[in-house]
Amino acid sequence: MNKFKGKTSSRSVALELLLAVELEDAYANLLLPKLLDRSGLDTRDTGFAQELAFGTLRWQLFYDRVIEECAKRYSDEIDIKALVVLRLGAHQILGMRVPSHAALSETVNLAKAALSQGAVGFVNGVLRRVSERTREEWLAIVLEGLENPDERLAVEFSHPIWVVRALGTALKLDGHEGELQDLLLADNIAPLVSLVALPGLANQDDFEDLEVGPASPIGAQLDGGDPNQLLAFREGRVRVQDQGSQLAALALVDVKPVAKDELWLDMCAGPGGKAALLAAEAKLAGAKLVCNEVSEHRAKLVAQALKPVDSSIRVTIEDGREIGTDSPNKFDRILLDAPCTGLGALRRRPEARWRKQQSDVAQLSKLQEELLTSAWAALKPGGVLAYVTCSPHIAETNSVVEWATRKLSGVELLDGNAVLAKINPNLQLNTKRKTVQLWPHLHQTDAMFIALLHKSLG
Repeated sequence: MNKFKGKTSSRSVALELLLAVELEDAYANLLLPKLLDRSGLDTRDTGFAQELAFGTLRWQLFYDRVIEECAKRYSDEIDIKALVVLRLGAHQILGMRVPSHAALSETVNLAKAALSQGAVGFVNGVLRRVSERTREEWLAIVLEGLENPDERLAVEFSHPIWVVRALGTALKLDGHEGELQDLLLADNIAPLVSLVALPGLANQDDFEDLEVGPASPIGAQLDGGDPNQLLAFREGRVRVQDQGSQLAALALVDVKPVAKDELWLDMCAGPGGKAALLAAEAKLAGAKLVCNEVSEHRAKLVAQALKPVDSSIRVTIEDGREIGTDSPNKFDRILLDAPCTGLGALRRRPEARWRKQQSDVAQLSKLQEELLTSAWAALKPGGVLAYVTCSPHIAETNSVVEWATRKLSGVELLDGNAVLAKINPNLQLNTKRKTVQLWPHLHQTDAMFIALLHKSLG
């Protein structure tokens, strides 16, 4: 049911989503499908609603600076609901091909349904001033006087400055210095819907007429449209999954031949995307898979994701940090897709850049080390562990791996880039390093980090 007075529209759906993200810490990519399902909007209007909401979230910092110029006050001095409406209006005026008069009138009508009468007049006045200049003119104004290069990039590409610095450092380490603007821009471009064909379940016809690849040999991209229109998707043979995530799971499977009756563990399996792919691979190879998730709700999602593949797979609910103690030297292969800042998925999760703080990194790094210690204890001698994060932040990637090689016994860092090169020879990989770092602007994947660790027999 529409929370605002009047007929449900693309704009009212977008505003409801933005307010839920701002006030209730909702996840945009999870909430939007629910709002669209109950809205009754047609395909064209649902696409418009998504661009309204996601584009507003991506460019929030830039729009806030423009709004501050027009309102003559700082954004944190503006009523939060009015500010959200202003951001939505600014995106239509400066970021979409919506005529200014239409953006103004429709956004003011939306404000009338959601805000007080006084706030409506304020919104109307500010948006009129926004519409007086082009995006390029506003960019020059808000960048004027900013001498720090990172701060300029933060405003121009709408990323927190600490994220800009972290991404720049990671690019430099990977030999891609000078590509920061390309990466920041890629974060602000809505990605195509990425699909995976589950091995042993999907067939060649399931990807007929789809663009296969570009990163994963079992992946494809859907240029617009709803994956529910695909029969294979409705039947669970094809799933929505980033191709970087596909490569992470495939790397663990392909790192060495699978022996009969191997036991695998997906240690932090929620919500179940990689688990389903591992389950399909395990079934083909004659291996057994156990999935674990600390959250009961997410464990249910894992079980649901596994059901069309293999409903007999056990899903445990346990703190991953305890598994090494409870199940020492038990598993032949372990996937540790560790909780992280999520800086590698900003293009798909537009609000994520505003959720995390630089102060979160140290706490997450400690958790990653604790989970890795537990996973290492649970790994059999001779086994392989894939340490994976959806973040390129050095503190969550190479620093954790370097810590593991110093603190854990019997760690051999395998050449993950060589493994991926066999999976897809066309990937642009840094062969000067053993850990893998994927990038949106280079590989059309999330910025996934993959390290393959072998446990010595001695």
